[in-house]
Amino acid sequence: MAKRDLYDVLGVPKNATADDLKKAYRKLAMKFHPDRNPNDKSAEAKFKEAKEAYEILSEPAKREAYDRFGHAGVDPNAGGFPGGGGGAGGFSDVFGDIFGDIFGAGRAGGGRSNVYRGADLRYAMEISLEEAANGHTTEIRVPSWERCTTCKGSGAKPGTQPKTCHSCNGQGSVRVQQGFFSIQQTCPTCHGSGKVIPEPCTACSGQGRIKKQKTLEVNIPAGIEDGMRIRSAGNGEPGVNGGPPGDLFVEIRIREHSVFQRDGDDLHCEIPISMTTAALGGKVQVPTLTGRAEIELPEGTQTGKTFRLRGKGIKGLRSAYPGDLYAHVAVETPVRLSEKQKAMLREFDATLTDPKHSPQTKGWMDRVKDFFQ
Repeated sequence: MAKRDLYDVLGVPKNATADDLKKAYRKLAMKFHPDRNPNDKSAEAKFKEAKEAYEILSEPAKREAYDRFGHAGVDPNAGGFPGGGGGAGGFSDVFGDIFGDIFGAGRAGGGRSNVYRGADLRYAMEISLEEAANGHTTEIRVPSWERCTTCKGSGAKPGTQPKTCHSCNGQGSVRVQQGFFSIQQTCPTCHGSGKVIPEPCTACSGQGRIKKQKTLEVNIPAGIEDGMRIRSAGNGEPGVNGGPPGDLFVEIRIREHSVFQRDGDDLHCEIPISMTTAALGGKVQVPTLTGRAEIELPEGTQTGKTFRLRGKGIKGLRSAYPGDLYAHVAVETPVRLSEKQKAMLREFDATLTDPKHSPQTKGWMDRVKDFFQ
């Protein structure tokens, strides 16, 4: 497939300035970056296409070759790919800006671009069904980093100061030439900080921070469901080189209940009844999350019969009304009968000769006969 015109890819005219190119690429990269479009092959292809277009047009020599000879002028297999170091305002600079916006990083003073947002943390919290239905406030303890009071966060031994890194001159990154490419990477000496610490603080081992535990209050809203997450902004890991902290996500896990099973806003429970109650009918009490309710069983209630109690479920986070409670009848067969009880049952069973007493059995037998005919 023929490659698209690079100017069309970025959506700029052929006389676009370096600033125009940078803005156009930045907009496309933010829109189609794979981290913002997981498992989207189309977006990934558009991101790579825009990246390639900007990489070529942002370098004066490559752009001139492309303007004169088209794609052949910048095809390394055609011998027309000009070398380049990626000068100021080039691809590596804008790429750093793009990733800064996507991942929360930003430029720091002195030209450094290795300022990153801290990582997010996840905390799994187990709660009861009642707490999920009614809401709950609790406290959790999570690991945290605090500024070292000995060195006041500098990482240097009291009385000394960090020094500018001699490898990157305080930039936090260095350029490495690899064939035709000039790649910008994090400085291996200062690890992107732009500073080195000749005499580290003994209290924090030069990190400028000390790991501790902190207590946070978590408000669980009524109606929350299993697997939902509660975001606590700024309580994740601290940023790198002065970047903002990440967030803490509390992931809710609802314990299995001894009586109820939840299905969205609805609840289900099983109600065991005796053979006598099933045959004669009567009132039966049903448990709910707010107390007891009562249902009237008709004569001849069969196992599996379901009774619906409106509004006795859970009011979900996005629901205007609570769900329902479904009570499923289970007719219990008696066990460990005495000889006298067994004899009474056999005598009673002998009286059930009329098919009207067992409509389900009659219907089943009729279907079996039809099957074998």
